[in-house]
Amino acid sequence: MLKERVITALIAVAVLLLVLFVLPQTAAQIVIGLLILAGAWEWSGFLGSRSTALRAGYVILIAVLMGLNSWLAPHINGLLFQVALVWWVCALVWTFFYPTPIPAAVRWIAGVLVLLPLYNALIVLYLASPAVLLGALLIVWAADTGAFVAGKLFGRVKLAPQISPGKTWEGVIGGLLTVAVLAAAGGWFFDVRIDVLVPFCLAIACASVVGDLTVSMFKRTSGLKDSGTLFPGHGGVLDRVDSVAAAAPLFALGIGWTGLQ
Repeated sequence: MLKERVITALIAVAVLLLVLFVLPQTAAQIVIGLLILAGAWEWSGFLGSRSTALRAGYVILIAVLMGLNSWLAPHINGLLFQVALVWWVCALVWTFFYPTPIPAAVRWIAGVLVLLPLYNALIVLYLASPAVLLGALLIVWAADTGAFVAGKLFGRVKLAPQISPGKTWEGVIGGLLTVAVLAAAGGWFFDVRIDVLVPFCLAIACASVVGDLTVSMFKRTSGLKDSGTLFPGHGGVLDRVDSVAAAAPLFALGIGWTGLQ
């Protein structure tokens, strides 16, 4: 199982670097769009129906909204990211009340609020610079890796046992410490204000935890362990981008607010 996970991760990283730094800009944006649509298909599995037609309809809905969004993007990006920020705060509050049932209508809307801002944020960050998008992803991966190691070594107090039994407060703290150290080192190396960069990266790391918990909550509500099987040993698209879904819109907003762009 571990070997499978490592092989899948290495292939995924290689493909990511190819998409970000080798493919033409238009092709890279198409790949990002297809990734989001794959996530939409997986999210349609949370809607409480096994109807293929309904699930396909949900994917089409997301595709249409993505198209409209791309057309309006220069005018609505800031507003969309702010709406996403409000949504993720509400989602965090909702996790406190789990296992309160989540109505199907809320699941429909939640998918839009998760996937559409994620799509916009990934495109905005990519167009700013592939390195900027990679930087956002590295923060999330550093937090995930630090949390995994710290959780394995020191994990005792459960973070949200009914939603994600494997996550602990010690893991979260380990992830945040990892991000803080790497952000400080990066700030020193690239001559970026550490007093701005470190808090910013910590906020992104915290958002990634919220994204992870929220998607896990929807999976559990739907009786699913993984959202899909696209990545052997890792699950589906949503299993890989749940943390990024909350972190990327905040990153896109934050680089403007903090003057880091």
